[in-house]
Amino acid sequence: MENKSFKIVYKGGIGEIEEKKSRFIASIHPVNTEEEAVNFINAKKKEYWDARHNCSAFVIGNNNEITRCNDDGEPAQTAGRPMLDVLLRENIHNCVVVVTRYFGGVLLGTGGLVRAYQGAVQEGLKACQLLEPKEGKCCNISTDYNDYGKIEYVLREKNLPILNTVFEANVTIESVVPLDMVDDFNKNLADKTAGRATVIWDDPIKYDILEGKLLKF
Repeated sequence: MENKSFKIVYKGGIGEIEEKKSRFIASIHPVNTEEEAVNFINAKKKEYWDARHNCSAFVIGNNNEITRCNDDGEPAQTAGRPMLDVLLRENIHNCVVVVTRYFGGVLLGTGGLVRAYQGAVQEGLKACQLLEPKEGKCCNISTDYNDYGKIEYVLREKNLPILNTVFEANVTIESVVPLDMVDDFNKNLADKTAGRATVIWDDPIKYDILEGKLLKF
């Protein structure tokens, strides 16, 4: 599994800047396929039908296998590609952005257009909810009631989430541990419980925690 961290757009957003009386409106949305990206672009073109330009860019895949950009009538390489560069530089995956321009009557020049379109994307990203998935393993820890407090202490000390706890004959605690902490966590748990706790590990996943809930990617 690829270890390099990346960001995803969990909730899209809209940001706007103004440059020499031209309005640049960036609409950003999460997507998983090229078809979804194209549909979003077409929807924005329909919504902003009276704008001079609706330029677009999108990145799809865990390794950005699909990248597309479109200047929509702006001079070549002044809109779509600079927008795409922002997504790639920020290492954002599975995302589409449309920047709508309402022309204000003043020409911006090549450099001005690049800065404006990139600035609009950056402003749009500020309005989004971004997540940065980590690589880790889910685990189920089984223990008796005497060691329950010790395990809970280890989890909180390492800032690891308690996703679920089941109280039956034994206590079963569900958590998720970053991959680079698994060995240390196993050792810590064994030390605290004198080896009495049992841990069952799942396969590695990409994940993030949002409001106490596990999100898998």
